[in-house]
Amino acid sequence: MRLTLSILITSLLLLSGCTQETQNKLSRSIQNWTGTDGVLEVYAGEKLIKKFIKVDKISTAMGTDDGESRPYRYGYGYNDKNFNGKKDPGEYRVYFEFSDYSTNYIFYEDK
Repeated sequence: MRLTLSILITSLLLLSGCTQETQNKLSRSIQNWTGTDGVLEVYAGEKLIKKFIKVDKISTAMGTDDGESRPYRYGYGYNDKNFNGKKDPGEYRVYFEFSDYSTNYIFYEDK
């Protein structure tokens, strides 16, 4: 019992000393390991124009040479052409990208 408590306290102290970005990276690595069932919806004004379902994760692009983050996100998911939230015949897994500067999208987990 004492060993478990010591490990827990040590883990909490180490995590509290991490920067917010490091904590986010740890959270993403745990999320990537466990997987998610995300949905990405893209809007033009109030109209839904694109929907991706069964998105495992959305990642930040990193520069090859400098290692700096790029101003866009990317991921893989099924293009839900009829917006019904189900993978139908003819709806394939695709790669997608979207800009950090856009504000017309919503990403959420659908379980």
